[in-house]
Amino acid sequence: MLYVCTRGKVITVDLEAREIPLDDLAASSSRGSSDCSLQLGNMKLFRGVSTISRLRSRVGKQYPLSHSVRWLQTQTSSELVLKSQLQEIIPEQQERLKKLKSEHGNVQLGKITVDMVLGGMRGMTGLLWETSLLDADEGIRFRGLSIPECQKVLPAAQSGEEPFPEGLLWLLLTGKVPNKEQVDALSKELADRAAVPDYVYKAVDALPVTAHPMTQFASGVMALQVESEFQKTYEAGVIHKFWESTFEDALNMIARVPVVASYVYRRMYKDGSIIPLDNSLDYGANFSHMLGFDSPQMKELMRLYVTIHSDHEGGNVSAHAGHLVGSALSDPYLAFAAALNGLAGPLHGLANQEVLLWIKSVVEECGENISKEQLKDYVWKTLNSGKVVPGYGHGVLRKTDPRYVCQREFALKHLPDDPLFQLVSKLYEVVPPILTELGKVKNPWPNVDAHSGVLLNYYGLTEARYYTVLFGVSRSLGICSQLIWDRALGLPLERPKSVTMDWLDNFMRSSR
Repeated sequence: MLYVCTRGKVITVDLEAREIPLDDLAASSSRGSSDCSLQLGNMKLFRGVSTISRLRSRVGKQYPLSHSVRWLQTQTSSELVLKSQLQEIIPEQQERLKKLKSEHGNVQLGKITVDMVLGGMRGMTGLLWETSLLDADEGIRFRGLSIPECQKVLPAAQSGEEPFPEGLLWLLLTGKVPNKEQVDALSKELADRAAVPDYVYKAVDALPVTAHPMTQFASGVMALQVESEFQKTYEAGVIHKFWESTFEDALNMIARVPVVASYVYRRMYKDGSIIPLDNSLDYGANFSHMLGFDSPQMKELMRLYVTIHSDHEGGNVSAHAGHLVGSALSDPYLAFAAALNGLAGPLHGLANQEVLLWIKSVVEECGENISKEQLKDYVWKTLNSGKVVPGYGHGVLRKTDPRYVCQREFALKHLPDDPLFQLVSKLYEVVPPILTELGKVKNPWPNVDAHSGVLLNYYGLTEARYYTVLFGVSRSLGICSQLIWDRALGLPLERPKSVTMDWLDNFMRSSR
């Protein structure tokens, strides 16, 4: 099977017929896509419509894995066990890493400026992160696939259209698009791993019920660490089993964090009444169910939410924190707890909480039927008070976040008349021109946080302080996937060089 992926469109080709729908591909590309990518098993990635004419002569040829730039395979194996798939893939990628180091280890990837050192290392290339790549204009790609492409090729529930998070987890770990049977098997495996020991609940209960949800959630994750398989492997000195014990910890944690997270929610907001896991449901639907929301649309929203929040390459605070702590051979529980503490910061994951609170403040002061002119005045009032408009701007992206776009499409389909959604739509028209006029931001466009709270609020999850926990559950898929690859590839302890301002001053003087 061949996937021809253009921006927002995936064309599936039957290789047995040896025919490629070039008219469909050309038509798709002519609608504004300058980037057309092709993937045939392990075949090299092609870019540009000009290569289409050469495809017929290449279909059927075998290309070795070493020729691959960024590969995406259809899952043709009948193997249903994710770990077995990784056992096949890992040796190839270990050799690939060795070859990169031996042949290109001295190649420079860019220059480091003083601005980068003083500006949070932005724009500095310094991490290997296999599971996703963020482009300033395109947005996130999971193993080479954009969000719209994932929505089209990953298995989805019969009653919905959004992909199963389990399918994305398989893709992140293997680089392959799974079939429905493999997703079902992974869903069952996660459900079988989801039992949470009583002492974890007791650890959460030791905190005041008024403690921030992220504090309770991170404490629960730390309590899960007691059963770490990686810690047992390390203490036994079985070094060659590091990736396998990391895999066990990672899947156990991915399975259990929705249980812990829903316990925190029910403890804080629903008088402590607990809803047990339902083995018949998929990962996203089960999370919605345990929180107490069983409408089909809310389950569909949770599948979408978990999928699009799962990974955003390695440089953001939570991903980098998890990778950094994991590089010290801390087990996945310790690494992910560190990631959650980074996610809890107002400049990172806590922003989704702030967006809904700000939108509700607009409604409280101006009403739901606020005009665009009134909204402009309110935005300027916010900015002139020294605050930011939450949900706008991004450290890497320079266009509207594709994660915002797919949530907007969900809202247009399911809740077009919701007053808060209509307000979000007006903000989309009002805020970017104002931020552009202000001239202090590189990206005036909305990010993922600008929309998620309104969707959750519509379906009854109105407690904005809890929203970052949802983000945390989602991010377990990406961070844990990369932690497995960190151990499989033997990535070293992270130790960048730091300098003082005196050192910078002296360096400037000596370089004149």
